[in-house]
Amino acid sequence: MKPSITLYTKAYCPYCKAAKARLTAKGLAFMNYDITDDPARRAEMIARAGGRTTVPQIFIGDLHVGGNSDLVALDNAGRLDPLLRGRAAG
Repeated sequence: MKPSITLYTKAYCPYCKAAKARLTAKGLAFMNYDITDDPARRAEMIARAGGRTTVPQIFIGDLHVGGNSDLVALDNAGRLDPLLRGRAAG
């Protein structure tokens, strides 16, 4: 079973747009929470992300990937696709 993908983003964030574009280019569906004007959702993101307050914050299943640069690094290292198929990225 493929894990769900969740992003916390802000409307004006270029890194958020880049992360969404990378996932979309891979043909992936994801849940996007725009926290621009949503303090409750922002608090949820901070709690899930271990205190990180920057956007985007990306989760694959329960795994906290991090931000866009972390997503790019995973992809460039060939570790993103196995995660997306539900396998460990080790």
